[in-house]
Amino acid sequence: MAKEKAAPGKPKKGKLADKDVIRTRVVRDSYTMPEIDYQRLKDLKKVLLEQGVHVKKSELLRAGLLALEGMKSAERLVLLQKIERIKTGRPSKGE
Repeated sequence: MAKEKAAPGKPKKGKLADKDVIRTRVVRDSYTMPEIDYQRLKDLKKVLLEQGVHVKKSELLRAGLLALEGMKSAERLVLLQKIERIKTGRPSKGE
């Protein structure tokens, strides 16, 4: 008995077709931040882990983006004014 093949463009029974799977493209990037902010990320990860939630730094940053998007414009501006402006790029070896 020959095995029956699914018709082209149609998923096999019980499987998702490629077009049904939403694939998001990920982008790798680097950024510079003050050491205190980097420590904040570590501290937040620790607090969440104590609550039984394991997150990655990138997930915390993405959550921060969602929080900023959800704020009113005035709230967002006040918060962003509190952020220290730093030079972009890698710090010199002496720093």
